[in-house]
Parts: sequence; structure tokens; C-alpha cells
Amino acid sequence: MGDRLPEPHASSSPAVAASSEAEEIEVLDSEDVLPMAAEDHWKALFDQKGSCSCRQALKQEESSWDGAEVRKQAEMFDPDNTGYISTEKFRSLLQRHGSELDPHKLEVLLALADSNSEGRICYQDFVNLMSNKRSNSFRQAILQGNRRLCSKALLEETGLSLSQRLIRHVAYETLPREIDRKWYYDSYTCCPPPWFMITITIVEVAFFLYNGVVLDRFVLQVSHPLYLKNALLYHPQLRAQAWRYLTYIFMHAGIEHLGLNVVLQLLVGVPLEMVHGAARISFVYVAGVVAGSLAVSVADMRAPVVGSSGGVYALVSAHLANIVMNWSGMKCQFKLLRMAVALICMSFEFGRAVWLRFHPSAYPPCPHPSFMAHLGGVMVGITLGVIILRNYEQRLQDQTLWWIFLSIYVIFVLFAIFWNIFAYSLLDLKLPPPP
Repeated sequence: MGDRLPEPHASSSPAVAASSEAEEIEVLDSEDVLPMAAEDHWKALFDQKGSCSCRQALKQEESSWDGAEVRKQAEMFDPDNTGYISTEKFRSLLQRHGSELDPHKLEVLLALADSNSEGRICYQDFVNLMSNKRSNSFRQAILQGNRRLCSKALLEETGLSLSQRLIRHVAYETLPREIDRKWYYDSYTCCPPPWFMITITIVEVAFFLYNGVVLDRFVLQVSHPLYLKNALLYHPQLRAQAWRYLTYIFMHAGIEHLGLNVVLQLLVGVPLEMVHGAARISFVYVAGVVAGSLAVSVADMRAPVVGSSGGVYALVSAHLANIVMNWSGMKCQFKLLRMAVALICMSFEFGRAVWLRFHPSAYPPCPHPSFMAHLGGVMVGITLGVIILRNYEQRLQDQTLWWIFLSIYVIFVLFAIFWNIFAYSLLDLKLPPPP
């Protein structure tokens, strides 16, 4: 490992490593330099199954730092503040301590070293890797280095447990690049679990069962005369009640409506949340829900809206578009057949909604719920949703298209708000009476 920690000199540039034997921090000599960030990036180099003493020593060292000491350490590790480290020293360190890393993580780091022809590595790319927020420059380096990786594909590995096979299956279902699949396979811990999609599904089913008992009807609940009196669904006369633009997802037209939505959001939404996290997937889902109700208020002004189709269609359309755009890289089995089945299910559900909208209403003069929420969800899915799914663990703020589509979405939301405030009175539209 190196010598005991000496008194720091202004010209030295040591790198910190953990000693599992002495349970204390030691330094590499000046030929094995690796700068250390103020955060917990160096600890992420070590395998999660590493020695407790190693992790404990690192944790104790981190807890002893204050802000001034962190800045002092940073100055020591990069005295010229160049933001780069030597590729040769980086590779030497990996070769010496590679056995402490998961094999797939070592492949990623070696690809980062191999791909750089300038003899240096951007330290921020290394930090982004260790913090699971990889930048565009890092992604380009990995894609270049990945061409030289000779290890077997994740799909060829044997002796995996049931949970490991499930994680591998999810990786192949959602990620188009082998290097990303390996990284996800090594880093996924099921903590937290995909709680958002499961929770939203349980709540939707609970509300449907409650309404079924109250209305004494489970098939085509929407045809019941008292259906519109529920405080959750969106109604044009009650559009000032802002919560209805979101809560309408807990009301469904019938068990046939709920069933298809639940199946799609579990089969597609749960794997996506396992890979991309609850924050990103919930954003796509909620954005689709809001876009759906606002689309109805703009394009089908007299109709109410119910169901979670806006959020479901946002997720499914984003996933399908991502598969099409990365067709050669997606290795999920029977992808053409499964895409066809998904499109048939979505078309069936959309056709049912169109038929219901123009079917004679059970509570005239108010029509049955609109189908425009489906289209609003699709538009969110093929814009914001695709950007999120294509950038696994990438920082969205670095993506130009992300800001373009986000700006378009915000402009649409603002337009729809002003439309709901002024257009109804200016157009002198005759709305159905409130329920």
C-alpha cells in the first residue's frame, strides 16, 4: 500500500486509500496519485462486500473533516487546480487495487482510462462516475472505451440467484447499452424499492373498489347517474378546484378501464422506476396526468375526465419510443412482438375511450369523459419522457433537449391556465350544469 502517513508537504500529492489490516488511513506514494473529493466518492470505489474495518476507517476519516480541512485536502491533491489526473497513474492505481472492485465497475474505470488519448482524465468525470451522475463527456469516453472491452456480456453470466436474474432481466428490458446494464446490475440494491408505482396502483384500486360499493356497480361505473358527483374527477364547471387536475386519476370508468391501466403501469412503470428512480418516473407520470387534464380543458372543453391514462400513456409511450430509437441496443426478448402487443392494448384502450366519449350520455347534457388525456400523456412521453429514459444516471441539466422540452411543457401549462381563466367566458361556451 505505501508508507505510513507523513506530515503533508506543499509539493506532495497523495491519494487516500483504506487499510483493512491496521484500520487506519495510509497514503500511496507519489507515483500512485489519485485526488480525493470532499464527498464520499473514494469510498464508492470499494466493493460493498469489502471489509468493515475499511469502510469504518473511511467513515471516521470523513466525519473528522470540517470545511476548512476539506478545502486544504483538495488543494493538496490538485495543487495546480487543473481538474485533471494522469491516465498512467490512474491506470496504475486501478491495476494495484482492482481486486477490491466489482468486476463491472473495474471495466468502466478501465474504459475511462483507455478511451483518453490525451494522457489525462477529467477528475470531474471520475467524481460523476463515483456519485452515479455521469456527464456527457464521461459517457462519450465510456462508449469509446467500451469498444475495447472483451469481457462477456451480462446475459452470459451463470450461477445467479433469483433476485440477481430479476435485476438482470430489468436491465435488459430498459437499458440499451451493455456498460449501463452492468453498472445498474452492480449498483442496484432495491433500497428504496419501486414504491411510487406500487403505491399509486394500490390507491387507484382502493378508490375504485370504494366507488363500486357506493354505486353498486363495477362495470361501466361512468354510466351511473351519481358518478359525476364525486369530488375527485375533473368537471369543466368545477375547473377552479385545482386538485381535480390531479385527483381524477383515482376515478375510472369501469373495471375494464382500471384493469388495463393497472396492468400497463405495473408492467412498464415498475421496471422503469427500478432503473431510473422514483423521482424521475413520478415526474413523467405526474407531468402526463397534468398534461392530460389540461389538454381536455383546452381541446374538449365541455367534457369531464377520469382515469390514470395520461400518466400511463406518458410512461408507455416514452418506453416504446426509447426502444425504437435504440433498437439495435435493446436486447429484451421478443421485442417486436411485445411492442405490437403494447400498441394493440393502447389502441384498444384509446378506442374504448373514444367510443365512450360519443356514446349517449347517462347524465345529459354533460357528455361522457373525454379521451384527450391519452393524447396529452403521449406528448409528454415522447418529449420529456424520452429524454429521461435515454439518459440513465446522466445529469438532465446538461441536456439541451431537456431544457427545450421542459420549456415547451411549462409554456403549455401556463397557456392552459390562462385559457381556463379567460377563454370559457370569452367564447361564451355553454357548459353542462355542475353535478
